Amino acid sequence: MSEDRLVYKGQDVTLDVTLKIEHVVRIIAESEQIDFDDAYARFAESRAYAALQKPTSLMWAESAEYIADRYFEQVTA
Repeated sequence: MSEDRLVYKGQDVTLDVTLKIEHVVRIIAESEQIDFDDAYARFAESRAYAALQKPTSLMWAESAEYIADRYFEQVTA
């Protein structure tokens, strides 16, 4: 299996993570009234994004709204 795959207990969750990132970024872009690319750049620097990249954190199993809330908590703290 390729090293760029995200695997949890033998299950490839790469697509789950990718789709979750897209949904979270859309939420951020809409909420902050910025374009998708800017929202992605901001999200990619967050702890929520870092957790999402670690399959063992199980962040990928949470809703996009929950993850966006974690992002917003970080940026408003």
